[in-house]
Amino acid sequence: MNLPTASRLQFTSDLNICRVLNGMWQVSGGHGRIDAKTAIETMFKYVDAGFTTWDLADHYGPAEDLIGEFRRQLVATRGQAALSNLQAFTKWVPRPGKMTKKIVEDNINISLKRMDVDSLDLMQFHWWEYQDKNYLDALKYMGELQTEGKIKHLALTNFDTEHLQIIVESGIKIVSNQVQFSLVDRRPEVNMSKFCQQHEIKLFTYGTVCGGLLSEKYLGKSEPRGLNLATVSLRKYKQMIDAWGGWRLFQDLLSVLKQIADRYAVSIANVAVRYILDQPAVGGVIVGARLGISEHLADNSQVFSFALSSEDLNLIETVSGQSRDLYELIGDCGDEYRR
Repeated sequence: MNLPTASRLQFTSDLNICRVLNGMWQVSGGHGRIDAKTAIETMFKYVDAGFTTWDLADHYGPAEDLIGEFRRQLVATRGQAALSNLQAFTKWVPRPGKMTKKIVEDNINISLKRMDVDSLDLMQFHWWEYQDKNYLDALKYMGELQTEGKIKHLALTNFDTEHLQIIVESGIKIVSNQVQFSLVDRRPEVNMSKFCQQHEIKLFTYGTVCGGLLSEKYLGKSEPRGLNLATVSLRKYKQMIDAWGGWRLFQDLLSVLKQIADRYAVSIANVAVRYILDQPAVGGVIVGARLGISEHLADNSQVFSFALSSEDLNLIETVSGQSRDLYELIGDCGDEYRR
């Protein structure tokens, strides 16, 4: 399996990434037991298939440790040069409170050690309480660590447009913001995308296949409840669907996506991902990797095999136009975490 050139993005001057990122939230628990040995073996399959970019976090269970062990095995079996084809983006999610250089550096050092790297490719910073302005101090100190070489690039996760603007205007260079963005949740289209385009900030999106709900598996099926929502992702995105318009309208969306998918001999998930990849400012879509449990490498590769037509987009818009306004209901990107 060889991904086409279109699967790559020159994200920064030193980072050429795959536009479908491997999401490691799924190894943190709530998605099935992950066996470390099997997970590492599976990571080789991802990278060999062209899916070279990983999204993780300090609190995603063993995610950072898995990256560290994978790097060591990659060097042992293929040599140091093999690391040049690997990108790992982590996150720091501290509790709000006073931030000092030592607090920030100690936490960055933990990620450096766990991931077995001298410098973090991308540090994506999340902050729970906007009322606590210490997030600006944390970013300032991370900027100092960037200058010292411990971090290559600074980024955010789940910041809204207002606070992204505050950070940018404070002189801190941000290269990306990670937000929820899907055919169900299109809140980034309201303000976020335009601001990011203006300031050369990329969006990395999650929830784009709604934890697997945007798939043939749920087309024509009765509404899943209770034990039928077996993973944390399914429960999370089912709630988003409920707020968006409910199961009946979601079935209409799946039907339209199936019609489009059949036209190109791809899957519903492929169409859902392709739509978001085509949106302004979007650099990449994060697709969860349940390492050793459930892989979709061949299917994910099909995302780059087709282009959506204006007719396809009109069909999607016909359904989307009947949904509720999630921006009005929830607020801007990330506001669901701060309500």
